[in-house]
Amino acid sequence: MLLAIDIGNTNISFGLFSGNKIMKRFSIATKDYNLQRIKSRLREIEINDIIICSVVPDVTRILKQDLKRLLGRRPYIIGREIKVPIKNLYRKPKQVGQDRLVNAYAGVMFYGAPLIAVDFGTAITFDVVSRNKEYLGGMILPGLGLSLDALNQRTALLPRTKLEEPKEFIGRDTRNSMLSGIVYGFAALTDGLVIRIKKKISKNAKAIGTGGNIDLMGKYCRQIDKIDKDLTLKGLKLIYRNFLDSAAQLPQNHLIVSLMKQSNENFA
Repeated sequence: MLLAIDIGNTNISFGLFSGNKIMKRFSIATKDYNLQRIKSRLREIEINDIIICSVVPDVTRILKQDLKRLLGRRPYIIGREIKVPIKNLYRKPKQVGQDRLVNAYAGVMFYGAPLIAVDFGTAITFDVVSRNKEYLGGMILPGLGLSLDALNQRTALLPRTKLEEPKEFIGRDTRNSMLSGIVYGFAALTDGLVIRIKKKISKNAKAIGTGGNIDLMGKYCRQIDKIDKDLTLKGLKLIYRNFLDSAAQLPQNHLIVSLMKQSNENFA
């Protein structure tokens, strides 16, 4: 089996693939990560390889060491050992989060181009792909949870509020006014941006929604064409398969040099 891991600022998502099918998935809070939290979930599972996409370098380093101890394998890290196979037109390509590139690539492979991938995570990201399957760039906004926390922390009277579905559109108490503002507000923002992006790149562009809060926001965003909560994990699986296929086509001497280079980087 392949173990695909997406390390985000809020959660770490794990997906176990047999072929192209996710056989098991689970998430843990990034701030609560330790070896014991994954040990029981991965016990007695034969894992052949591991691939990781991360936006939290410190957690990546710890998890990499733990996986070596637990499974006897060193993972492939997206952006290091494996590159996302998409043409990146960002002004400074290295500034793009690897998770954003994975979403863009997976979105195109599953749903075609042109494409808009909207990820409702700790931050909300819009990633735009041209009809020629080029990564054009996108937008980054504070996520729903961050926005609720900011209202509490930067005001004197607004309470700490857990993100959930608002009970009413026009809130009749402070808590529901906050929830309504955040959920309906970001839904309207999302719909508006998707419409404007489509005018810019193509009216036929598909908008794909993903991320930890997509189950909530998918009910309110009218311009999202498809919801795929596992888009990033499925993208990691595709990239891993593409990497293996490319390696298989290399001349034997090039393959040995490539593997030696990766081995040296892994042990560095």
